[in-house]
Amino acid sequence: MTDRDVLVKLRELRRTGVGVCLATIVEAHGSTPRTVGAKMLVCADGRLFGSVGGGCGERQVKSAALRSLVATRTPELVEVDLTDDLGTRGGDVCGGRMKIFVEPF
Repeated sequence: MTDRDVLVKLRELRRTGVGVCLATIVEAHGSTPRTVGAKMLVCADGRLFGSVGGGCGERQVKSAALRSLVATRTPELVEVDLTDDLGTRGGDVCGGRMKIFVEPF
């Protein structure tokens, strides 16, 4: 799904009244799976459309998006650290860092 497709899907979901968060990479340093501007939608029911990179980083963003939809109803800047060179956090290791803006609708 392209980033443009994600925005089309966002419009469709909003028209049907589905609670959804738009997650957008706003900063990336080092080796990251996706670049600045990459987008993902997280629906209140857990469905995902698009991607900000997969793995443990994407799970972190999904958790923040669901928290934003259910509890806080406010945007959040999520910092994802993919530099765990020892693999102690049990996720994919790319070697970079990303900041992802999560915005509820």
